[in-house]
Amino acid sequence: MTERTSRWATGALLTGLLFTASAHANFSACLAELRTDATQEGVSRDLAERLLTDVEPSDRVIELDRNQPEFTSTLKGYLDQRVTQTRIEQGQALLDEHETLLKRIRERYGVPGRYIVAFWGLETNYGQYVGDMPTIRSLATLACDRRRGAFFRNELIAALQLVDEGTVTADRLRGSWAGALGNFQFLPSVYRDHAVDADGDGRADLWASFADAAESAGAFLAARGWQAGERWGREVRLPEGFDYGLAETEAELNTWTERGVQRAAGGALPNSDLSATLLIPAGAEGPAFLVYDNFDVIMRWNPSRFYALSVGHLADRLIGASRLNRTPPDETPLAIKTIEAMQTALNQRGYDAGPPDGRMGPATRSALRAFQREAGLVADGYPNPDTLAELDNTLIQD
Repeated sequence: MTERTSRWATGALLTGLLFTASAHANFSACLAELRTDATQEGVSRDLAERLLTDVEPSDRVIELDRNQPEFTSTLKGYLDQRVTQTRIEQGQALLDEHETLLKRIRERYGVPGRYIVAFWGLETNYGQYVGDMPTIRSLATLACDRRRGAFFRNELIAALQLVDEGTVTADRLRGSWAGALGNFQFLPSVYRDHAVDADGDGRADLWASFADAAESAGAFLAARGWQAGERWGREVRLPEGFDYGLAETEAELNTWTERGVQRAAGGALPNSDLSATLLIPAGAEGPAFLVYDNFDVIMRWNPSRFYALSVGHLADRLIGASRLNRTPPDETPLAIKTIEAMQTALNQRGYDAGPPDGRMGPATRSALRAFQREAGLVADGYPNPDTLAELDNTLIQD
């Protein structure tokens, strides 16, 4: 990244959801820097000028970025909206319809067809909604935003490269608010680096050719480290009196068995030295999961635990697995401001929750577990009402 790009990408150019005259001026200046950066990375000057001159920033894109469902939903709400009976039945029909293609993908990349179809269902409801927001405008808005400007600057340049190389036409670049494209919502850099022309027509079409889109998904997962012959993970049953401080730690399956962990419906886990990490995404009152390396691969597609659990659970349901043995609690999701206040309170008490950003990341969960342990609460790293009340009380006492 150039010094100019760093200055624009990390600056607070878009300070709110309404673009003032000053913000518009800053955006225009940012576009000029982006045009220079694009040409320095091989994009033709004429194309950069044509696509990055008369662009207007989008309030809607910033609003959607600040309110992603991965950060504003409960696990139950997220699963209920995404792993529906209708989606399961449609996915099963599509598994049958595309059996030959999906078998070829599994043989070539090691990714079973149920995962390909599950990603398709989660991303675009099996191609029914691929997004219609102008990609260049979305990416330019995010590239000039303070939150993840450097990341989206690279995606914007990748989109320009796709057009410059003739892979897609500029008018075809329409998709999600974050610039994701086609049936599987590939970001432009993924499209550029991993798309496959599976049907042999000379181009990788992620919209109209399911063969191209599906094989590209398999190629991308393989490149991210998909382990053939392994599943994503499994729901498990924890014993009474379990030490929830072990959440998010990794151990061999045999070690988890020694700790009393069982299959969700009861019975011993497989006798294996396969490494697994324990997740308790809805706290001690919700389901528990042991997840394997392929779960991490799913999160390299979308870095949300709720998303990765939904992909894995939908993939299982497509081949006849039952509902979760333990239903996540039906709760009201915490507001981003509430989580920010909790993070601030934890930091004030000496627990390192990281910068208050309203997102329940690993640092926040670790800090919360430490606080819960010292307060005599169940140390599951989950912000349930009792934990929030106790945290509030300790601040009042101080």
